[in-house]
Amino acid sequence: MRITISARNGELTPAQRERLEEKAQKLTKFGRLMSIEIAAGQEKAVWRVEFQVSAEHKNDFVAAETATSLEAAADQGLHKIEGQLKRYKEKTQNHKGDVPQGGLPSRSAASAADEVE
Repeated sequence: MRITISARNGELTPAQRERLEEKAQKLTKFGRLMSIEIAAGQEKAVWRVEFQVSAEHKNDFVAAETATSLEAAADQGLHKIEGQLKRYKEKTQNHKGDVPQGGLPSRSAASAADEVE
């Protein structure tokens, strides 16, 4: 997996780059990610951080957030992208639904009792 960190309108300090790298490493728990791109920029007193994550099978996820500090914007953006990846992972893992292998859902005890009467 490739992690790319870029700065818009200026440079990031090594400590800031390291912090963003740590944030990106947290996303590896979702697996099957091809690349993570983080773009950070500051205009006046507002930081904007944008996460772009590419997963297998042409799935791309994007989350952008603004805040007064780089850390706050990165945390909020990370939370957004984690939510998207969680939903995607649940969707791909639970694609069969709740139907058992027989093809028909199992009957409940109440409906079986009604049929006997």
